Formats: sequence, structure tokens, C-alpha cells
Amino acid sequence: MKRVEALRRCHRLWWLSLVAAHWSTMIHVAVWTPVPGLLPWAAAGMRRAVDRERALAEAWSGVAVEATPEIPSGGKRESRHPLDRYRWLRGDAQRSREWRWAARYSFVGGLIACAPGALVLYGVWGLLLAVFGPDLADRGTGWDGLWYTVIHVTDVPSAVMAGVLGLAVLTAGLRLAPATVDRHARYVRARLAPSEQELMAARIAHLAATRSDAVDTSAAELRRIERDLHDGAQARLVAMGMTLDAAEHRLADDPEAVRALLAEARASSVAALQELRDLVRGIHPPVLADRGLADAVRSLALLSPLEAEITVDLDGRPDAPVESAVYFAVAEAVTNAAKHGDAERLWIDIGYDPARAALRVGVTDDGRGGADPARGSGLAGIERRLATFDGVLAVNSPVGGPTQISLEVPCALSSPKTTSC
Repeated sequence: MKRVEALRRCHRLWWLSLVAAHWSTMIHVAVWTPVPGLLPWAAAGMRRAVDRERALAEAWSGVAVEATPEIPSGGKRESRHPLDRYRWLRGDAQRSREWRWAARYSFVGGLIACAPGALVLYGVWGLLLAVFGPDLADRGTGWDGLWYTVIHVTDVPSAVMAGVLGLAVLTAGLRLAPATVDRHARYVRARLAPSEQELMAARIAHLAATRSDAVDTSAAELRRIERDLHDGAQARLVAMGMTLDAAEHRLADDPEAVRALLAEARASSVAALQELRDLVRGIHPPVLADRGLADAVRSLALLSPLEAEITVDLDGRPDAPVESAVYFAVAEAVTNAAKHGDAERLWIDIGYDPARAALRVGVTDDGRGGADPARGSGLAGIERRLATFDGVLAVNSPVGGPTQISLEVPCALSSPKTTSC
């Protein structure tokens, strides 16, 4: 059964080579057809086909084939000149490599993948000749071409020889299928994996983008803190100073009015203190600093209107910046579930994967779904926040729900566990 499954996989890989060749043809048509949007559409279809090749290579053979991110077009208007369109196609190393795969190398990959199937079919033909070959020769069909390799099938002995050889060829095809799947995966990696220079360039571009996002986020956060201090606590403290000044001038002649002014000043001081506490909690919640991520998320769930179930498996604490980023990412996910998802229940799983050295968090709700980071929602902010630490966000939110949000941030657990989990 394992060999039969491998044969089926070979057939699927062969079919994918035809799909890639189809998209290569579509790209050539799009280059010479000045229809706006046709070339990016064909390139996207080609990338989907190639991504499927990568996914199958890893799933079936354990061969990981990396891909560098595509360079954004920057909103430039699409050129109508074929040469410019070819330059766009080759302007990104990953896109150019995928095009070469679709145009040339997928044909070779298809030949590799179809070899076991061809042997099996040829073996079946030999078995059919063993059964029907003598009858066909006796009936005078005029087929002097009833040959099987070097065996001319004319009677029963030659038909038996063809059948034995056909059985051997069929067995060879089945035996070859598992190794062919692995060989195809290695061929895919050899032709589609980026070079070390490309990976380094992509890494540098990623770091530059995340650094820019981190600087912008930090500047926006400083402006928010300044605005909150100016409009909130500072205004209350100024009002309290004016109240105390008025109380000082009326202290001798109207003690009752002074008492009322002092009560007003005390209320202002309490309100200012509460606003400062809220501001500090928004910067870095005290429970996060004192108790760690697990208890901070539990506190967040207690304040949420949703019924929450939290599972934690942490043997330590990540670094404070990572802990803070993950906390606010979870807070955004919980807020979205309550505010936009019409959810009633919430499941939060927090764990650490030692094999990948990564903190993993899953947030699932039973809401209406339809969440999409591409629409510029709070999920896009989570992506930018996590990207600073090379973290990734995965969202699975079909319309009708449920919504599943997964976070993964590379980190080390640097201190002993201090939470009550």
C-alpha cells in the first residue's frame, strides 16, 4: 500500500508540473497582451502552483524549500511595454526563479515524477500481451508490431516471456515510486531554494522594515503618552493648583468655601492619580511585571465580557519586551473577539516549544469570523508588533466562525516561573 500511495503521489506531482506549465503559458500571454492586471494575476497563479510544490516536498519527503518574500511593487503603474513587463517579472529573484521553474524545470520535474507510472503502465501492457498476445497473432490482425522490448509475441511461450518481463517492469515501477517522490523533492529544493546571498538580502530588508515599524510605533506611543498626560493628568493638576490658590486667598474670610475648594482639589487629585495609573497600565501593566504573562492574560480575561478558558504551559518567563508584545497582542485579539466578532466564549492557549525555541499562543473564539489582517484592522498592528521580534501571526477566520489566531515568537525563557499556573 505504501508503494501504491507513492505512485499516486508521483501522478500528482506530474499533474502539478502540467499546472506549472499552464501558468508559464499564461504569463507569456500576459506579457504580450497589454491588459492591466493580467500579468500580476498570472504571476500570483504561478506562485500558488510553486508554493504547492514546496508544501508537498516538505509534507511528503521532509525537504523544506525556503522562499524569500516578494519585493512590493510600490504602487507603480503597470507598464504596457512587453520588455518592461519582462523586467518586472525578473525584477524579483524569487519571482524570477519561480518563472524559470514553470517555464523549464517543471518539465524535467514532470519527467522524474512520471517515470514510475510509465514503468507500471508498460508492465501492465506486458501482462496484457501474456494473456491476449497469442490470440491477436493467430487472428492475422496484421500487427507485426506485437513486440515487448526485444520479445516478439507470436505464440504462448513468447507471450509468457513478455508477461514475466512485464511483471518485473511493473514491480520495478512500484519499487521506484517512493524514491522518486524523494528525488523530486530534492530537485524542487535545488531549483527553487534561494541562495545564501538572497536569504541574507531578504533578512536585511526584513530587519530594515521591522526597525522602521518599531521606530514609528515607538514614536506614536510617545505621542499618545504625551497627549494623555497633557489632556488628562496635567490638566487636572493645573486645575487642582488653581483651586488650592483660590482656597489660600479665601482662607481668612470664608472657611466654608475653603473646605469646599479643598474637597474639590482632593477629588481632582484622586482623578489625576487614577488617570496616571491607567496610563502606566497601558504602557506596561503592573500585573505583567509582577506576575508574568500567564497571570496578566488571566487578569485580562477576567475583565473581558467573554467566558474564557485559559491553558498555560510555561516553565519560565520570556524577556520583558517579548512578554509585553505578546500580552498586548493577546489583548487586541480578545478585544476584537468581544467588539467585532460577537463571540461568547474564548479559549487561550499559552505554551513554549523547546524544539523551535519559540513562545506559542493560540486565541480561539466562537464568533462570526471574517477577520482579515489585510483589511488594516488591529490584526495588522499585531503583525507589526510581533515582526519586531521575528514573530509571526496566523489567522484562520472563515465567515461564520470560528476565529483562530496563532502567535509564535522566537525567544528563550530567561527566568524561573513566577506565576501561579
